[in-house]
Amino acid sequence: MYDSVMPRGIKIKTEFIPIVKQRMLQRGFARQIDLAERIERSQSVINFFLNGRKVEYLTFYELCEVLDFEVKEIADYDALAIAYIEKTQKIDSSPSPSSPLASPVATSDSPSLNLYLEYPEGEVPLDSPFYVERASIEQRCYEEIKKPGSLIRIKAPQHMGKSSLLTRILQQAENQGNKVVTIDFQITDEEFFSDLNKFLRWFCDTVTEAVAGNNRELLEKLLQQLDEHWKSGKRFGYMKSCKNYFERYLFPEINQPLVLGLEKVDRLFEYPKIYKDFFGLLRAVHEEAKRRDIWKQLRLAIAYSTEAYVPVDINQSPFNVGLALELPEFTQEQVKDLAQRHQLNWSDTEVLELMELLGGHPFLVRLALFKIANRDINLAHFLQTAPTAAGIYSKHLQRQEYILQQQPELGQAMQEIVTNDHPVILTTEIRFKLYSLGLVKLQNDEVTPRCELYRQYFRTQ
Repeated sequence: MYDSVMPRGIKIKTEFIPIVKQRMLQRGFARQIDLAERIERSQSVINFFLNGRKVEYLTFYELCEVLDFEVKEIADYDALAIAYIEKTQKIDSSPSPSSPLASPVATSDSPSLNLYLEYPEGEVPLDSPFYVERASIEQRCYEEIKKPGSLIRIKAPQHMGKSSLLTRILQQAENQGNKVVTIDFQITDEEFFSDLNKFLRWFCDTVTEAVAGNNRELLEKLLQQLDEHWKSGKRFGYMKSCKNYFERYLFPEINQPLVLGLEKVDRLFEYPKIYKDFFGLLRAVHEEAKRRDIWKQLRLAIAYSTEAYVPVDINQSPFNVGLALELPEFTQEQVKDLAQRHQLNWSDTEVLELMELLGGHPFLVRLALFKIANRDINLAHFLQTAPTAAGIYSKHLQRQEYILQQQPELGQAMQEIVTNDHPVILTTEIRFKLYSLGLVKLQNDEVTPRCELYRQYFRTQ
């Protein structure tokens, strides 16, 4: 209807390109191909988009949806494109139901309220109706973060809800009157991992900038003090310099407890010297809080993926202090409730059919419910195709398969597990690594597949 005003293409404003690239990493798209697969486009389209070249309007719109930008905020378009956008938005203010990001549903509380189905990828937003509370876990964390000198460790394989829980802990801490600083190691430049001096200085700079906020005078004062203080690192060591900077300069400027949320800490595992010293420092200040008041001001909440243990040959947790949390699977009641939030009026039998294949794995369950609620597939077809390369988990399963191929001893062990109808016994290291990948369950020394989906898929590989 509006072909006469259809723009040939839209590009990002030049000044927004670095911001968009950073947002892409923040949303969990480490590579262009990951973003391309998310919106089902070629990698070349993403390359065009990220380098300020024109892409089709609808593609641009989808990318803005995925990366949480307003089209008009970042787009460099002419009056013709503006006319098209305004006219199309008047006709249909919501995206097409076929879009994975845009299927309107109504909440059970307010059936008339239009919401959008959320594609289950990355962190679940704070205001999302699809976040499933594990009440005992959240409450324990909220109480723990109140304690002076506390340390919370959230560890689990990917897609278990670590980031979503961490965000809620930090929100709760902020509501309690704490100064909250979040550091995401996934978006940290590679150069800062080259040596301990650079890394710890970057860490101090990052915390300082976040603490100062919009107070430029305070920021300049603290950075100047840090510059002078850091010179002593050559004599006393940079770990001690980092610790002393917090004690002598940073804490005295803060009139409230400081809560540090450290996200994607597992990236440090690629750099043994860095993570061992840094974790040693965190362990030291956590212990020191038990006897010195100044370190009671610091509370730590840390999230990391156990999958990172495997390639770096770690056969035990590298960090064993504080409150350790491993996120449980959803219960049958939680899965049924989540189905209802997706406007699926399922019986107990249907819920059990889903869980017999997936267990209560958060990501697997949410993706299935999303696809079914979005009418991409029905339950019967899902159950038939899910364990195959043509199913909705193909990328997830192929990724796990690739990891096993890189570690043949793990691949052989997984074959033994899935081809046996009874639990098997493996060496401690193999058992630990498969568990860290989220592929198996442990019962004492016995190992079984994490879910029937994994048994069926890997049995055919």
